[in-house]
Amino acid sequence: MGIEDIEAKILAALETADEIETTTLEGEYNEVIGAVKRLESFERIQIAPVQREEIIVSREGMDIVKYGSAEHIIYSLLEMPLDDLELQTKLQGTEQFSEKTDKDIQEFIKRGKNNGMRMKILTVRDGKLDRNQEVQSDTTQAQLKGIEGLSAKEVAELKKRKLVTQKKTTHYTLKKGTMFSAAASTVSDITVDMLNNMELAKNLKKYNFNIVSTPSKYAGALHPLSIEREKVKNIFLQMGFEEMDAGKYIESSFWNFDALFQPQRHPARNEQDTFFMEDPANAKDPESEYLERVRMVHTVGGYGSSGYKAPWSLEESRKNVLRTHTTAVTTRLLYKLSQEIDFTKAQEHEYSRKYFSIDRVFRNETLDATHLAEFHQVEGIIMGVGLTISHLMGFMEEFFKNLGITKIKYKPAYNPYTEPSMEVFGYHEEMKRWMEIGNSGMFRPEMLLPMGYPENVRVIGWGISLERPVMIGRQMNNIRDLVGHRVDLSFIRNGLSKN
Repeated sequence: MGIEDIEAKILAALETADEIETTTLEGEYNEVIGAVKRLESFERIQIAPVQREEIIVSREGMDIVKYGSAEHIIYSLLEMPLDDLELQTKLQGTEQFSEKTDKDIQEFIKRGKNNGMRMKILTVRDGKLDRNQEVQSDTTQAQLKGIEGLSAKEVAELKKRKLVTQKKTTHYTLKKGTMFSAAASTVSDITVDMLNNMELAKNLKKYNFNIVSTPSKYAGALHPLSIEREKVKNIFLQMGFEEMDAGKYIESSFWNFDALFQPQRHPARNEQDTFFMEDPANAKDPESEYLERVRMVHTVGGYGSSGYKAPWSLEESRKNVLRTHTTAVTTRLLYKLSQEIDFTKAQEHEYSRKYFSIDRVFRNETLDATHLAEFHQVEGIIMGVGLTISHLMGFMEEFFKNLGITKIKYKPAYNPYTEPSMEVFGYHEEMKRWMEIGNSGMFRPEMLLPMGYPENVRVIGWGISLERPVMIGRQMNNIRDLVGHRVDLSFIRNGLSKN
């Protein structure tokens, strides 16, 4: 039965009755309600909602209506005391259990015993189940058959046994509307026949210019980190930087550690808790001459350095890792530039380069309010002749000012690949404390000279977390409210207006 058929039945019924209930109408609930709402929109009927609480018998309850309750079935089989195995044999011979598994029957016996003993119609004597008193009828079956006449207490007991559920539904009382007519319903779709014969278009539904529009839905919203990333990127571009390609998450230990003059057997290597790759476990070796120069500066020194005076393993340098910093990208770029520039002919301005990257890095760290195992690193380098630590500090003050962080300070630090090195701190107004937001320094000769750079070429670099400036700017005190499953969707939506 379609909606049009239900509409016709409603209109025909209201011609001879003052009001009708939707519960008297045949058809699926959704179709009946659809027809009612449609007729109401044409003002052909008036409706009044009626809340009802229906009691729905479960599948187990329907079995009880058909066969009887577990306790009563077992009671009827106990012409003499029986144990569980004897009961199971008797039940397997009945229609209800002919195709049931042993487990199903055992569950049925257990349920029947528990209910029967609770109702005091069954008891156990000498390890066997027996009748405890005479029973004339199956109370549970009778209750389910007469469900409408039960008290609230009886319904609650059946619910407790999961034999029924209660469901609230809305039905309607229908009356004639101001535009009531038992004639065919108006139509809303124009057909070719209507265009050829306007008589057929008389019942065309009128436009409703007063209809309330549906509320606007949220469209996609940029995450505050995505907004901050574009902001930082634009700051770099406005300051004349070029963007590095940092899309390679898996890096060899050579580029992630060794080329950066990080020793293989030294606490400096352990400072960055690393995710090592299982497959592919190893990377290809870099260019052999450069590899040998890096090995030499580690083991015996060179370029004015005494090195680490420790064994250096090629196998260790081949191990693939999830990169712990985007400085690995910087190292590859610096080596590539060293192969492209002819240092015997290059002018000083050819050494002047500025690059940046913004991408993900991975640390096997303990998660807390300010640390994640995966985060975004903003990396920048400036290459030129005669650069000093003062140039680095001056640039970072300008950079963080553009980010909205006006209070910054520096602390001397140790990095294997920079000297001097500085930690960068920004003041968090909400937490009322200084928060570390990055690291910086001047790349060491032990890193640059093996690549082939002249001694007068300097590179200053820094790396900062993208998440922490966002936390400072938005006065957040827990990084897990910015990234992860705890992030509030309203925060992401509102993030559009917090540039």
